[in-house]
Amino acid sequence: MRGNLTFRLADFANSKEMFADSITSMEADQRAESLPQGVSLRPLQVHQDERGSLTELFRASWDTGIDAVQWNYVESEGSVLRGVHLHLKHSDCLILLSGHATIGLRDLRRDSSTPGLTALLELLGSDRRALTIPPGVAHGFYFHKPCTHIYGVSEFWDPQDELGCHWADPELEISWPNAAPVISARDGALPSLRTLIESVHHGRQT
Repeated sequence: MRGNLTFRLADFANSKEMFADSITSMEADQRAESLPQGVSLRPLQVHQDERGSLTELFRASWDTGIDAVQWNYVESEGSVLRGVHLHLKHSDCLILLSGHATIGLRDLRRDSSTPGLTALLELLGSDRRALTIPPGVAHGFYFHKPCTHIYGVSEFWDPQDELGCHWADPELEISWPNAAPVISARDGALPSLRTLIESVHHGRQT
C-alpha cells in the first residue's frame, strides 16, 4: 500500500509540473502574437520513443532568417540575467535546451513596423523552440533556474557590434521577474536606454 501511495504522489507531482509547464507554454503562445518585426519563434520537431528523443535543430531548407556562421553552447546558473544587449550587424538564433528562461525584447529600429515595441517571452527547455532575433532588437535573457542553451550568430564576434543598455532602466518597459538578478560587471556598467538610442541613431559607439 505504501508503495502505491508513493507512486501516486510522485505521479501527481509530475502531473502538476507538466500542468505548470503547459500554462507557461500557452502564455508564451499568446505573447508571441505581438513580437517585434523579424523576431520569430519556431517550434522544433521532436521524435520520441521508448529510448528517449531526437530533436531536429537545423535544416538548410528552413527559412530561419539567419545564416549562422558560429554556434555557442552556454550554461547559466539560476537567477542570472544576461543583457540587455544590442547588435546592429548580426542576428541571433537561441534554443533553450533545459530550464526556464524569460526573454525581454525591445525594438530600437526607426524603420521597423514595430518601433519601440516591448515583448516578454517565456521559454521552456521542454518546448524545444528556436527564437530568432534580428539586428536592431535589444534583448536580455533571465534564467529562473540552471539552464543550458545554444545560440547561433550570423556574423563572427565584433566588439564594435556589442552594444547594450542597463537591464533595469525603466524606459525599457521590461518587467523582469527578479528585481535583483545575478549580472556580470560588464552588463552592470552598461548605459541608459536613452544613451544607447542616441549613440545608435547618431552613428556613435558606446
